[in-house]
Amino acid sequence: MTKSDVTRSLDRLWCLLGFAAALTVSASPCFADVRLPSIFSDHMVLQQNQTIRIWGWSAPGETVTVSFSDHTATADPSDSGRWQVELPGVDASSTPQKLVVKGNNTIEVQDVLVGEVWLCSGQSNMAWTVSRSSNADEEIAAANHPLIRHIAIPKTPSFQTKDDAPAQWQICSPETAGNFTACGYFMARELHQQLGVPIGLVNSSWGGTRVEPWTPPVGFKNVDALQDIYQSIVGRTPGTDVYQGRLRAHLDATQSWLENAEQSFRKNESVTANPSFPADLMPFTRHQDPTMLFNGMIHPVLGFPIKGAIWYQGEANHSEGMLYTEKKKALINGWRERWQQGDFPFYFVQIAPYTYGNENPEILPQFWEAQDAVQHQVPHTGMVVINDIATTNNIHPPAKQEVGQRLAGLALKNDYGRTELVAYSPAFDSLEILDGKLKVNFTNTGGGLTTRDGKAPTHFEIIGPGSAGFQPASANIEGDSVILQSADVSSPVAFRFAWHKTADPNLMGGTGLPVGAVRGGTVPAFVDMLPIDDKYELVYDLDLSNLGQKIEYDTDRSNQISDFDRIAYLLELVSNEGKSQSLFVSVDAFTDDVKKIGIPTTESGSHFQTHIGAMDVYSDVAGIQTGTAIQNGNIEFWPNNYSPNNSSKVNGASNNRYDFGDSPGEPTNGYGSMQIHNTAAKQTLFAINQWRASDKADIGIGNSNGETRDWTFTKNADSYRSKRLRVYVRTK
Repeated sequence: MTKSDVTRSLDRLWCLLGFAAALTVSASPCFADVRLPSIFSDHMVLQQNQTIRIWGWSAPGETVTVSFSDHTATADPSDSGRWQVELPGVDASSTPQKLVVKGNNTIEVQDVLVGEVWLCSGQSNMAWTVSRSSNADEEIAAANHPLIRHIAIPKTPSFQTKDDAPAQWQICSPETAGNFTACGYFMARELHQQLGVPIGLVNSSWGGTRVEPWTPPVGFKNVDALQDIYQSIVGRTPGTDVYQGRLRAHLDATQSWLENAEQSFRKNESVTANPSFPADLMPFTRHQDPTMLFNGMIHPVLGFPIKGAIWYQGEANHSEGMLYTEKKKALINGWRERWQQGDFPFYFVQIAPYTYGNENPEILPQFWEAQDAVQHQVPHTGMVVINDIATTNNIHPPAKQEVGQRLAGLALKNDYGRTELVAYSPAFDSLEILDGKLKVNFTNTGGGLTTRDGKAPTHFEIIGPGSAGFQPASANIEGDSVILQSADVSSPVAFRFAWHKTADPNLMGGTGLPVGAVRGGTVPAFVDMLPIDDKYELVYDLDLSNLGQKIEYDTDRSNQISDFDRIAYLLELVSNEGKSQSLFVSVDAFTDDVKKIGIPTTESGSHFQTHIGAMDVYSDVAGIQTGTAIQNGNIEFWPNNYSPNNSSKVNGASNNRYDFGDSPGEPTNGYGSMQIHNTAAKQTLFAINQWRASDKADIGIGNSNGETRDWTFTKNADSYRSKRLRVYVRTK
């Protein structure tokens, strides 16, 4: 029996068993009656003034006639049973009409309106319903808008594309509106009031989902940064060269194993394990896997005429930085290519400030930056900012009215001729460096900048040489600009605004739209912004590539310095992949002997395990607790071997894990530890251990992963292409 014979036999079997309704019609041509996908059903809204694409299934050879308004078209189904027609676009109409499809049977779709249709997608903030939004009872009671219609696509992950999904259009009323997507509903209400035409919402959203499952394969294919995802999809897709080749190799290996196993069996010999099926050939199964929701929840409506799409998603991808920009390109351009409707409008919501547990507070601003980049790099897109209506202890801000209205504003301005509207938030335009100040210029201010509480703008920070990092800035509005200055930054060169995960800034444009997180200027090199130029003197400079049995500093000024009250360490690392890490820590002097503040060798006589106070910590490493006058410091400087036993009873230290409470032992000229810790944060600031091992020494900033927290036994010095330690003192 040939492969095609098997396929036909299976199709006949499924039909005989009565399971055809559960299968996609394209795979089961046993349907005799004409059938439409659920998107074409009673109470639907068709997109005005756009070619009306209608499709369905019937028996092969059955001519299908479709009529709507004053237009009729016929089609003959393909061998798979699928047919499609295109009718001319018609003007918006609030008068109910009928869509008629005739074949062996007749389908009449009742109460069809013509207006504007928007696809609504994303994760929970798009799935969020009117019933859970602000003023829900009042909103639902007033939701008497029969010309607004809504259809919700059920949650359906699928590795294979689905041609249909069971769903029904609903007429907006107090009985139904509570279950509508809130963002979509409030946008639709605004558009309906402004345009006076019916509005249709196709709601295909799922809480907690990432962007990848919503993206079609072609989207990944056309983005260089996402080729690993695309190749993973191709490798799992039967019929591709990659899949066929890997499967052939597995079948050959399995056949060889069978032959050998048979021989071993006959000889009463042990049999080796059979080859396991390659994991990279297995189809995706989770709803978070790439393409799974596109296949199950977008493909069933793919090609249904729409005006555009709105999108509210990102929380599940928020730690990815600029990579998210690439993933959004894949999503948007992938949808546009598959929809065959050109570059339709795509408007999205910048996710709101939120705590995200103990996460580094700068991760979310970097994601906001990535979201903002989408509207500048992908045509016919726009983003609304909502940091003024956030609930930082709730990832679902309930004030969805403002979200919908702002999305509607973008559509009205860009797609419905209301060009006079100010629909975009004020945007950073340019930066001027003045004498001791910065002038930040904005565009699209809607008549000038202001604040929503009448006070000075908040959440601005500036930085400059010797400023010890970003410092809070006072801000004054001058028309479309903000003037920034700080007594702690004498020569500012860069700024950032709302650069914290819970930032709720008060700056807005004249129309009330808030200003989103932004940064500008050139941040000085880490060492250049440290407060060491006129306060500290360099004592030691050491290229850590030269670690070994004997420490020979590149610079040694210890003979020139005697009287000091603070000691500082600057560790700069660059990984073999090019990622840089830096940390500067200044502490109260724990010795008056300058010979003992460098690498604690046996020759130096350095041996300290003591509390240190008033630490000033600066770092560009995510997660490091920075600040000044930190009181909970601890150093572990010795040339000895050591154990994790907390014999010194350092508060919070472990007795079983190498951390900030270890115990030195014999031999004296042993493993060696040079570590400074923040004990309250249970955090290693930096560590240089086992320096005698040269390129297998332990070096790191922050806590190490795995068995230890202080980098003991990591033997990772060769993972850095550049590593440098500098030691400073503040002279009296």
